[in-house]
Amino acid sequence: MAESWDGSYDDSGSFSDESGFYARLHIEPIYDSFLCPLTKKVMRDPVTIESGQTFERAAIEMWFNECRESRRKPICPMTLKELRTTDLNPSIALRNTIEEWTARNEAVQLDMARKSLNLGSPEKETLGSLKYVQHVCQKGLSRHIARNAGLIPMIVSLLKSTSRRVQFRALETLKIVVQEDNECKEMLAEGDTLRTVVKFLRHEHSKEKEEAVALLYELSTSQDLCEKIGSVNGAILILVGMSSSRSENITTVENAERTLENLETCENNIRQMAEYGRLRPLLTQILEGPPETKHSMAAHLGELVLNNDDKLFVAQTVGPSLINIMRSGDKQAKEAALKALNQISSFEASARVLVQQGILPPLVRDLFAVGSNPLPMKLKEVSATILANIVSSGSDFNSIPVEPNNQTTLVSEATIHSLLQLISNTGPAIECKLLQVLVGLTSSPSTISSIVNAIRSSGAIISLVQFIEAPQLDLRVSAIKLLQNISPHLSQELADALRGSVGQLSSLFRIIAENTGITEEQAAAVGLLADLPERDLGLSRQMLDEGAFELVHLRIFQLRQGGTRGGRFLTPFLEGLVRILARITFILADEPDAVAFCRNRDLAALFIELLQSNGLDNVQMVSAMALENLSLESKTLTQLPTLPEPGFCASIFPCFSSQPVLTGLCPLHRGTCSLKETFCLLEGNAVDKLVALLDHASEKVVEAALAALSTLLDDGVDVEKGVNILHNVDGVQPIFNVLFENRSENLMRRAVWTAERLLRNDDIAIEFSNNPNVNTALVDAFQHGDYKTRQIAERALRHVDKLPNFSNIFPNPGT
Repeated sequence: MAESWDGSYDDSGSFSDESGFYARLHIEPIYDSFLCPLTKKVMRDPVTIESGQTFERAAIEMWFNECRESRRKPICPMTLKELRTTDLNPSIALRNTIEEWTARNEAVQLDMARKSLNLGSPEKETLGSLKYVQHVCQKGLSRHIARNAGLIPMIVSLLKSTSRRVQFRALETLKIVVQEDNECKEMLAEGDTLRTVVKFLRHEHSKEKEEAVALLYELSTSQDLCEKIGSVNGAILILVGMSSSRSENITTVENAERTLENLETCENNIRQMAEYGRLRPLLTQILEGPPETKHSMAAHLGELVLNNDDKLFVAQTVGPSLINIMRSGDKQAKEAALKALNQISSFEASARVLVQQGILPPLVRDLFAVGSNPLPMKLKEVSATILANIVSSGSDFNSIPVEPNNQTTLVSEATIHSLLQLISNTGPAIECKLLQVLVGLTSSPSTISSIVNAIRSSGAIISLVQFIEAPQLDLRVSAIKLLQNISPHLSQELADALRGSVGQLSSLFRIIAENTGITEEQAAAVGLLADLPERDLGLSRQMLDEGAFELVHLRIFQLRQGGTRGGRFLTPFLEGLVRILARITFILADEPDAVAFCRNRDLAALFIELLQSNGLDNVQMVSAMALENLSLESKTLTQLPTLPEPGFCASIFPCFSSQPVLTGLCPLHRGTCSLKETFCLLEGNAVDKLVALLDHASEKVVEAALAALSTLLDDGVDVEKGVNILHNVDGVQPIFNVLFENRSENLMRRAVWTAERLLRNDDIAIEFSNNPNVNTALVDAFQHGDYKTRQIAERALRHVDKLPNFSNIFPNPGT
């Protein structure tokens, strides 16, 4: 029967045939005087009327009401005689007799019922016995009978029945037995009964689950049991889940919520609820509880792992209270508040809320405090962590004061100087956090200039560079990230600090050399080195001597071969490596060893390959810049042919001599060229790849590609041959397209220079002379460019006959 039951039964709690047997079983007969003449049932509150007849109070009252409603005079329902009064006189003696008779019978009935309250009894008998117990207890006055008869442990044992009907009826019965009876609740909570009831909360069937949570609610009305319920493993977690469930029925959800509200009287339960996402009771204690409770709850809040939505909710709810505790509490209270603020400040939105609530002044005050009662160093570390979180929130720190009635802000020179001084006088843990504060401030375009100025005025570059060799990884990473952020603004100062024999430069390259996957530290180190002045000959010479370029070339090769795990730092790491390697091309004219390195590693070929790194704009731009530098050296590296001396006759009679025919020479450089030895772009088939980049979306890539192509038209090469080379790869029109687009001043200057060289070719001049775009662009450059650009634009306009050649009319005596 139990296995086939589908849970759709009607169990409304009516006194059914299942329990009727016990109700009809009497050890004493029912006397007629016990029965109400109207209801034919044993009376509970007998009263006597004027006629001397006795009735159940509720029944005779209903009879009199019907008489009044029908506008009839009251009569006795038994004698039918008219009554002068409807007064009811309690029959106390009869009521006492009935109660004694009822108690004796119920004791026997319960004794009979209890014999079926065990796992070995037939299901039907057990269900009937449970229903009879419910009937007895619902009468209110007889609960103590069930308790005294020892029925509670017997009913509890039925929770382990294999019959779902029995389990459900047992839960239902227990709920009725304990209602308004704390002694029954205490008895039920003995042993592991609560744990068994909690297990039903995870039952797959909703009926049993609904009765279990209703039973727990009844038990939770006893404050003495709240802590015991909360101590059951998983109880609060399950109840919190049920209270917010959308799949449970509304009664189950309401009972779970009401149970949790009762359990909130215990602080341990409140802590558990907070751990499972029910934060409001804990926050209420922080807002309204006594000081000791506020502090303990704040401390617990600091130990929780909150999601971002919860962090924002907590900041909005108790942020001011936590800040007030931090501002005015003792050290123990401060510690609790700081730990909580550290937790919620790690989300940008909640950090901004804390800034608006005024966290900065007390936070900075405690951080820089000295004297008789300073904040302990471990708490200063927490304060520094909070400050590091806050500066990453994007707030306007230029306008937020850190001192009352003062214009001093977090980015004021005095504040940064204090911060730098504190970094120099603390241990690694707090140094790391304070460096992270500076990392956050230098990551914002609105505050970096103030920080850079303060660092420059304090002369702190040397001390900051020393952290590169710190043994603690977090400290080292924070320092390198800070130096990377300021390197575009203090590049020469950093280069001066790194240059020499101290060892920080070597340390940076040792970090880059680690081949265990690309880390944040490596990406920051590469970014720092890439921003150093590219034309600093001494620094590049040191890198060359220490094998740095060899290392960087190897790491690029490993990345391109897939020999290094990537991740989110792959792109900045590769871009930085290419920038570092490209700096060797800026010292070719001064360093023969640099030329030798480029030849031995075939760097020209590498940079040509990197031109095709689609999606990596910086790699393409830097590669084009490096190729420009290499190509500029081609005209000095090309081996010019040596012509044989003319013979004796030829020297006397030139008509007898003939010019030797030389083959295999570079048409551009007029000598023997190769990509590897002379870095000739023509020999490396790089021209068409550079032309393709002229249509790039990035203006910087276009400018770098055009600069590299311009070396084909530079002084010292055969410009006419260079024009032909560009024409043969369909590069002329793309160059003029750059001229038309009227981009930045630098790009315009470069485009005008290149166009003027192209227009020296008569065919090209004729082709573009009537092109309105060319004319407009050149006229605009002639009118608005700088002095040199106007000169070049003027020559270009002459090539297309838009300006007269004044030099033919007014010859320059100096030419």
